[in-house]
Amino acid sequence: MTTTDTTQAPEPRRSWLRDHSELGVGVLLLAIGVLVLTDALTMDVDIAQRGPVGPRTVPLVVGIGLVLVAVLLTVDILRGGRGEAEGGEDIDLSEPSDWRTVLLLAGVFLAFAVLIGPVGFPVAGALLFWGAAFALGSRHLDRDPLIAAVLSLLTYFVFNNMLGVPLPGGPLMEVL
Repeated sequence: MTTTDTTQAPEPRRSWLRDHSELGVGVLLLAIGVLVLTDALTMDVDIAQRGPVGPRTVPLVVGIGLVLVAVLLTVDILRGGRGEAEGGEDIDLSEPSDWRTVLLLAGVFLAFAVLIGPVGFPVAGALLFWGAAFALGSRHLDRDPLIAAVLSLLTYFVFNNMLGVPLPGGPLMEVL
């Protein structure tokens, strides 16, 4: 008579935090919500208040929404809810990340942040729009800079003249 060993090795124990790692998203949303609410409630609105809906309204709604979503997400996770694995319909998860595009876009945004003061929004915005299009794969070197310049000037005039949000014009605006 032969005996077979039917005992199985115990499965490795996973930590509670690893099984509930989505809680990090809930904590992040809660922190951002509290930050937004704190900023909204400490905002000085004496000059800008012109009616029942003032500059605090949108930040308060967004902050309350963030806190509410954080609480609901945390409750769902603690009840056993799990995030669905990435299944992207138009991406190949076996391919590596395209770090060249990410770094080009980061460089374009950094250049915009550095240049907006000295050269103004119209020039810095045109470089931002053209650089983002180039980083994302557009290679129409004759058309893209023209579209970027028109889009930047249009954005500048809409914000500056129509919405009353002053953007730095830079030396170009003195010429125009």
